[in-house]
Amino acid sequence: MLIRTFGSAVQGVNAVTITIEVNVSNQGIGYSLVGLPDNAVKESKERIETAVRHINRKLPRLRTVINMAPADIRKEGSAYDLPIALGILAASEQLKSDLLEQFVIMGELALDGTLKPIKGALPIAIEARKAGFTGFILPLENAREAAIVNNLNVYGAETLEQVIQFLDGNTEALLPLTIDTRTEFAYNQQHNDTDFADVKGQENIKRALEIAAAGGHNVILIGPPGAGKTMLAKRLPSILPPLTLAEALETTKIHSVAGRLQKNTSLLYQRPFRSPHHTISDIALVGGGNNPQPGEISLAHNGVLFLDELPEFKRTVLEVMRQPLEERRITISRAKFSIEYPSSFMLIASMNPCPCGYFNHPEKECVCGPGMVQKYVSKVSGPLLDRIDIHIEVTPVQFDQLTESRRAESSERIRERVVHAREIQVQRYAGREEIHSNAQMSSTQVREWCAIDATGQTLLKTAMNRLQLSARAYDRILKVARTIADLANSEHIKPEHLAEAIQYRSLDRETWGGS
Repeated sequence: MLIRTFGSAVQGVNAVTITIEVNVSNQGIGYSLVGLPDNAVKESKERIETAVRHINRKLPRLRTVINMAPADIRKEGSAYDLPIALGILAASEQLKSDLLEQFVIMGELALDGTLKPIKGALPIAIEARKAGFTGFILPLENAREAAIVNNLNVYGAETLEQVIQFLDGNTEALLPLTIDTRTEFAYNQQHNDTDFADVKGQENIKRALEIAAAGGHNVILIGPPGAGKTMLAKRLPSILPPLTLAEALETTKIHSVAGRLQKNTSLLYQRPFRSPHHTISDIALVGGGNNPQPGEISLAHNGVLFLDELPEFKRTVLEVMRQPLEERRITISRAKFSIEYPSSFMLIASMNPCPCGYFNHPEKECVCGPGMVQKYVSKVSGPLLDRIDIHIEVTPVQFDQLTESRRAESSERIRERVVHAREIQVQRYAGREEIHSNAQMSSTQVREWCAIDATGQTLLKTAMNRLQLSARAYDRILKVARTIADLANSEHIKPEHLAEAIQYRSLDRETWGGS
């Protein structure tokens, strides 16, 4: 008897429907699984057989052929256990097959017949709805994640026996899970674990991060150990505009594919903050591998990627970020496949100014030898620094500021100003899909939107000459000045906006580091 069940294969952040054809005949004995399965899929026979026996059923001792189509797509992982098991039981007439073709079915089987969670439930659910399936049967732990897709019945099951009873006509064995996505999303967006109100002093750094958030600018913080660089960086997501529902879905898909969602989670409500250790490999950062997975830059999509102690990262790791920072996506190309992951993130990096950490410290003396400061800073390449708009020096907080009882401005108030500035940018770049913030402007758009008057031209020329700013600083200063003007609700860039933007280019000064 020939039976068809349906599963799904995840490619990149999207899914492809897989037809699992099971044929059981009395013309011989044996078990064949074809259709480009990997080892995890091939090993499903032992898991399925043990799980089926545990619920007092049995696999047929007849010729069983299983084909997973399309046969040219590699099938990976253990999530095909459940559809294969149900196909075998239906083909051997131990299960009614009437409802099977209405559902996409995925799940890994434990030896006792319980279902274990899978990766990629959200993109699979989106593809199931698109393909016109009635419902999606999957492990209970993944049900909330899939249930955010409307117009699709999602059934979370704990055991193989529950699924069999449901397909045999017992509609109470599994009940569809419904989630009011918009209400839940709006409620959970209000909570932030970190707040700028907890930060004592550092008003100039807060201002720089507010500008960065308002324009989507990348930032590098340079300062001695203990100055608060990491603490400030961790609070940046709290002042970014809240995720839209579309952004939350896109971000959740990436984390779902990577298997990074917590149990019984539906959507990601807060912008992601990723902080990989400096020993990370280039593949772990950008994605790829034998079984392609999203890297840290994709997991930080629509959020923040924080690189602490930037010069300690391997140079090859930092260099692979250059293209994704410009194009906002990463394409993983191999001999047999090509996968694209989104990677639109804000980069915030921190570093000590020198190996000992105390160059330019107001109280402690730097003990680094001649040329060591410049050598240390030069570990970060010029092309990478060229993609960072704001460079700012962080100084230690004084004792009087640390013991101050007055509470600083909250993240919520700062976010209000950031959101207003972003709304101005949305109107400015309406109709341009490739640009959403000031940081993404091209040189042509900088000339169009960042015009300055004669006074501003004179100020910028003077700054370039006196501070010995490099040529690459010119566009960056204008982009940051445009954001400062947006925060001030000013249509034109004024000299005071330029003056503030100029001070955020510390590392472009050719005298920085003692050279």
